[in-house]
Amino acid sequence: MIIKRLPKPTSHNKTHRETEMWVDEAIWGHRLYDEQTPWLTLLEFLGIVQTQLEREQAFIEPENHQLEYPSYSRLYLRNILFNNPFLEAVYAEYPTEEERWQQWLTLMNDNCGGINTPNFSYLQERFIRFRDFLEVVRFLQSNAIEGDSNKRWTSKFVFPYGVNCLYEDLRISKNSYSNDRRFFARNGELLYLMISRSSLKLDILTHLKKLGIIDHKQSSKWNKLVATLQPNDHSDTKPRGKDSSPPYLPYEHLDEFENLANDWINLFNCHLPDYDSLPHLVTITGVHLVIYLLKRAKAVLNNEDDPRFSSESLLNSQQNLLFKSETIANTNEDSLNSTTTLNSQDKPQLILEIIAPKKTIIRDLASDAFLNNNNLSKRAVEHYIKRLSQLPEWQTCLNSANSIEDALEIIKEEIYYKKDEIKCNSPDELLEEIRLSAITRHKQHVGQFHSKWTKEIGLASSRGSRRTRYAPTDSLLKTLVLCCVPKRMEFQEFLDTLYQKYGFIIGEKQAIDIIQRKEADLEAFSDNAERLEQRLASLGLLKRLSDACAYVLNPYTVEKT
Repeated sequence: MIIKRLPKPTSHNKTHRETEMWVDEAIWGHRLYDEQTPWLTLLEFLGIVQTQLEREQAFIEPENHQLEYPSYSRLYLRNILFNNPFLEAVYAEYPTEEERWQQWLTLMNDNCGGINTPNFSYLQERFIRFRDFLEVVRFLQSNAIEGDSNKRWTSKFVFPYGVNCLYEDLRISKNSYSNDRRFFARNGELLYLMISRSSLKLDILTHLKKLGIIDHKQSSKWNKLVATLQPNDHSDTKPRGKDSSPPYLPYEHLDEFENLANDWINLFNCHLPDYDSLPHLVTITGVHLVIYLLKRAKAVLNNEDDPRFSSESLLNSQQNLLFKSETIANTNEDSLNSTTTLNSQDKPQLILEIIAPKKTIIRDLASDAFLNNNNLSKRAVEHYIKRLSQLPEWQTCLNSANSIEDALEIIKEEIYYKKDEIKCNSPDELLEEIRLSAITRHKQHVGQFHSKWTKEIGLASSRGSRRTRYAPTDSLLKTLVLCCVPKRMEFQEFLDTLYQKYGFIIGEKQAIDIIQRKEADLEAFSDNAERLEQRLASLGLLKRLSDACAYVLNPYTVEKT
């Protein structure tokens, strides 16, 4: 099946001008970024939804798919929580209320960042005792997102209790600031576009409003507590316009968007108390973005993303392969995987090891699966570049008197390649140079996305081994149960659901192809499934009724029946 891709941004688009090569973006969008964690992705997403809701445009894309949105800075709140090293010392050193407030206000006004004329005196009017103020700050600091990280203070975030907690990542220089893309790197924008292009977007919006995170009318007591740390005149809470290019998601409709939205709805339907659903939303979003990365890579490798490069077209082509065997057969591990035969299935294969007391064959298979999937995106980039040699206009330029210039024009049209000086003797050499540049660029961020995010969400681990493999944590298993089990589900059906939805291979039925290839025997996968059953039972998520009957239970829905 050929998947329709939206047109690339035009040459007048700022996204184009800022991007030296349009390859990663063409496959996955602008952009997937490894340094932005799943939690920060959700925070960026919520900030977009909240400001768009204020404009009555939540999950409504403009006709040209050029999403633009304002954002909040909330510099007073951030200085108080994350740029306030003297709070505890002032409280301990000065005995009276007046001295404490006077010393702290002086220190804050002299040392805060990003505020032209700081004035924190409003806090003294809101807190009867300095200790009360201290306790509020301690509480919010203890619940901060990734609060123990060594990120700069302008890249730390309060837990999203409500609209007063949502703001963007900033770079601050003395009394000025600008938005930064290091930790709010557009993953949240892609997530917003994915939900916007799903059929469940309005249902998700309703649930987010009920949580009180994005709607002023549903403000919680915790959100009001955060508001007490910010000035009433909203001097630092007015949203400012975006000064960067809009994001780009290449596909208008994908099953991945629907599956992601459906799992969000499944989590909301569990009716978890307060904000307990948020960690599960973060985890399952991470799962789906990893799958999105892998499935789009496989689509490129199987030529399902562009009708010009269908399997039939490539078979009929008489063009010799651009990359000689000695170029591909590098000595490193990545290149060994680049020659692997493509899997005809569009579903990525993730073999999950349920950790055993001793090493098993499943661990090796899970490691191999991780390595193969970790190289999928690199292989997709190589293939995307290599396919340019299959274009009819490329064949024409090979015989042109100005072959290098003509080839460069084709490349600029396809991938926006920008380079002033070309030192190549043929179009083939030019394409090889571009392939190397594309791979170098890809390895910086998108190429590391799978490895970093699978570890962040508890899907991959190197515990007890020198190799990383797929090995789910208890927290991930609980999230999967909440997303897949409406009430109760027979254990084997649960294993099959995990395979159908996410490509997770755990038991012998899901591993039938692997067993037939004699890479492992049936008993190994049967034991792997048995270990999962024991893990779920220990977590209170499974009940065995007889030797032949075990049920996975969703604790938040079973109790209500």
